[in-house]
Amino acid sequence: MNARSRWIRRLKPLLREDSGLKEFLKRQDERLARWKHRAATTFPALINPGPRQITIAITAACNFRCRGCRYGRDFMLGERLGLQTVRECLDDAAAAGVATARFYGGEPLLHPDLPAMIHHARSLGMEPYVTTNGVLLDERIDELYAAGLRWLSMGFYGIGGDYDEYTQRKGAFDRLRASLSLVRSRYEEKVAIQLNYMLSRRTCSVENLRRVWGLVQEFGLYMGVDPISKTIPFFSSPGDDLLVGEDMRAELEDVTREFLALKKEFPRRVVPSEAFLSCLPRLMLEDLAAEVPCDAYELLWVGADGTVQLCDVHFELGNLNERRLRDLILGDKHRCAARDAFRLKCPTCMCKIDSRIRRHGPTAKASASSGRAGGCFAAR
Repeated sequence: MNARSRWIRRLKPLLREDSGLKEFLKRQDERLARWKHRAATTFPALINPGPRQITIAITAACNFRCRGCRYGRDFMLGERLGLQTVRECLDDAAAAGVATARFYGGEPLLHPDLPAMIHHARSLGMEPYVTTNGVLLDERIDELYAAGLRWLSMGFYGIGGDYDEYTQRKGAFDRLRASLSLVRSRYEEKVAIQLNYMLSRRTCSVENLRRVWGLVQEFGLYMGVDPISKTIPFFSSPGDDLLVGEDMRAELEDVTREFLALKKEFPRRVVPSEAFLSCLPRLMLEDLAAEVPCDAYELLWVGADGTVQLCDVHFELGNLNERRLRDLILGDKHRCAARDAFRLKCPTCMCKIDSRIRRHGPTAKASASSGRAGGCFAAR
């Protein structure tokens, strides 16, 4: 474990109690990363793998059939990681300095051993969280909370019938509401829940955003936003019913302004940075992601079939069914992948796009300038 990772582990308990110190250190870390990214455009050897988070897709099974998603259809169909494999993976990740373990799917709540995985991550000093569709929380939240789960995120696709139509599961939205109600009645806000609003042609309207914000307020949620991406391997190439085109620029700019207004009024509840939110039109209409260096050198991704990659899109490093994670990471192959990702020698995607924007001086400066000038992406 490197010195930086050791300090993060030591400071974590203090940072939970002191939000001011946390924000200060976050700003300093961002400034250092911005300097490094600027220098690395000339000296790429400055980029080295330093994984902070590992995402483990523990199962490819899913109880939804979301439009465009390949999980449960033809992506790693039938694959699932065993408890011992995940434990060993977490052991090796923690030894490498990884601080956060994200349990993913498919739908991770379908895995019977998820509580044991969460408990093991906690025992290693890691912060575990789960990305779920949420409808099974009413059945599993007690055992997950007992194991140490205090944080989860959910993809979100609309209100009521819009949600059911996208997930292709009748009654799914009502089941989600029931699960959220149960979590809040039993644990109040001891379990932080972040709703990640998928911004697509179907959801790109201020009216829709305001309806979703009502749900956020009702259940004391946090809110993120995931712009629809063309390059996620477990997602079919988005069609005209999902992609936001130039014909929707006005609606997209209105949604951007609404997000920025919410961020200004509720800075903690709206999680994405102002810089990222200001860039939504450029990200979705002008492929800004292809211009912003990638910081996936801070990530590791493990698929349900054991595949280990730098991120969920590209740069395969090996397979857990053949070798331990400790034998696949931090070597020459991992180093080359980190540097190639930084230089965007890959299918450009939205991986870590918020932090990428904040660490890319020209883009961050341009977004800040547009906000101060009251331009088309500024909150009104």
